[in-house]
Amino acid sequence: MEFLDDGNYELREIQTLEGHTDRVWSLAWKPTAGVDGVAPVFASCSGDKTVRIWEQSASSRSWNCKAVLEEMHTRTVRSCAWSPSGKLLATASFDATTCIWEDVGGDYECVATLEGHENEVKSVSWNASGTLLATCGRDKSVWIWEVMPGNEFECVSVLQGHAQDVKMVQWHPTMDVLFSCSYDNTIKVWWAEDTDSDNWHCVQTISESNKYYTPTFLSIDDLTIKIWGADITRMQSGDGYASWRHLCTISGYHDRTIFSVHWSREGIIASGAADDSVQFFVESKDDLIDGPSYKMLLKKEKAHDMDVNSVQWSPGCTHQAFCYVVRMPVNL
Repeated sequence: MEFLDDGNYELREIQTLEGHTDRVWSLAWKPTAGVDGVAPVFASCSGDKTVRIWEQSASSRSWNCKAVLEEMHTRTVRSCAWSPSGKLLATASFDATTCIWEDVGGDYECVATLEGHENEVKSVSWNASGTLLATCGRDKSVWIWEVMPGNEFECVSVLQGHAQDVKMVQWHPTMDVLFSCSYDNTIKVWWAEDTDSDNWHCVQTISESNKYYTPTFLSIDDLTIKIWGADITRMQSGDGYASWRHLCTISGYHDRTIFSVHWSREGIIASGAADDSVQFFVESKDDLIDGPSYKMLLKKEKAHDMDVNSVQWSPGCTHQAFCYVVRMPVNL
């Protein structure tokens, strides 16, 4: 969907949601909510060891906490992710476990606890079909789990290769290609050429002198955002793996560490950072000779009183719905 940049945009805060008693680390929108008349829903996870489920009221348009998932994790919950069907929610914790919660009519039950990482689990991600789940952690490893009947999960591969903590994992939105990013200053790309094979291997290592990356087709270091591209058509056609290459860099905007970036379906990049700001970028049409370039669309100073740890567009958002980039108090 093409974004029309006529310069007439503003960012409005519609509500501050309170309830967590410690830092909020991550947010995840429920993919099946917020469309076709279904109320928008998202999950938030925190250092208070809980996950909260938030839903927007159809009548008042206000946001309310509908459920608190607790008593399963014994340490910080660092990451949460919904399955594509919206039926399952995975939560990754510093207690070395990943819990799987099933939504049964608005009630959430922990149906599986995944164990295997030696210590902190830092990120969790579902593939596009919801058949595979990836986790990563401080033990420098990436685990791939297959979803089995009856809410059973089987570890089909443990990927080794990073030299330091693996901070984040992220699946490609349409293909079974997995990205992992680490404090060893690399992004690794993992692929099983045969879709029925458990033989996952690293097909590319992207290494630059950056602190860490968030490989959602964007990468971030302390103060810059990098855009990467690949020949997706080649991979989808079965002609083999196509390497990712650096296209452009967005720099000179945030003045403290960038923690989170997210791309909307209209092509708007949202970023949150330790400078307490939320910023938005769109592709510039002025100069495409040397590849794409991006310009700032909006900037919100003091979006939070402290670090902005996570920015996420809702699945049903349009370019007018900047209010759906959720921000929450990191310390209450």
